[in-house]
Amino acid sequence: MWSLKSWQGRFVAHPLPAGERLRAYAGWCTAVEGNTTFYATPARDTVVSWAEQTEPGFRFVLKLPKVVTHERRLADVDDPLRIFLDAIEPLGPRAHALWIQLPGSFTPADVPVLDRFLRRLPTAHRYAVEVRHPEFFTDERATAGLERVLADAGAEWVPFDTTAFFRHPPTSDAERDAWTKKPRMPRRSRALTDRPIVRYLGRDATAETVEGWQHWVEVTAGWLREGRSPTVFVHTPDNADAPLLARRFHAEVRARVPRLEALPVPAPIGPLTLF
Repeated sequence: MWSLKSWQGRFVAHPLPAGERLRAYAGWCTAVEGNTTFYATPARDTVVSWAEQTEPGFRFVLKLPKVVTHERRLADVDDPLRIFLDAIEPLGPRAHALWIQLPGSFTPADVPVLDRFLRRLPTAHRYAVEVRHPEFFTDERATAGLERVLADAGAEWVPFDTTAFFRHPPTSDAERDAWTKKPRMPRRSRALTDRPIVRYLGRDATAETVEGWQHWVEVTAGWLREGRSPTVFVHTPDNADAPLLARRFHAEVRARVPRLEALPVPAPIGPLTLF
């Protein structure tokens, strides 16, 4: 996600051609969630444009298409998976991880299916799995079983931390919408690989968002000290200030780990124009 309408004129210049917005976003943040790939596999030419707009060290965490994860539930997916992997090939090292987000109906009983799927994936990519069934977080045997399968495949477990968001009832339209759609799960902070990935959802109020991420500031700093290379995505219900918040989170981590590389300096944003 790098072309939110509310960012235009604030974080990216306005007007700005669609083919230049990722380049502008990459001046603010060095990683992006590829959520659109869940709904449709991009054309290879489009992916070539993504590569041209970003440095080799930029991180794409790309979600596998829903036909693979939700419709066919990881079975009989050779063709759509091959098409997807061919499409993203131009990203090269920018494809930091392929994100396997599984539906809430994917239970611990389905883990053998995930195991078979992971074993068949090409080793050229890294993989990260997000599960949403509560038993994975509350049942020790289910947790251990999933961790074992992921560890065997060298795959990461992606936590989606919504605990701060669900701390008290919503107070805006954006929060009310997210309240009905986002999963409620216990927070998980255990990394399985040297590339942990965290998704964090805050609130409309910046102070509440910042208070809620203090846990992740300490965890992320600890991972860095251990030699890991974490990627953290900061969300709010409307994501209107997400790039600014992400940079603030990075600054808080860097205050604890000064050797952490600084983020790029964003390009100046001119005033809004009529034409």
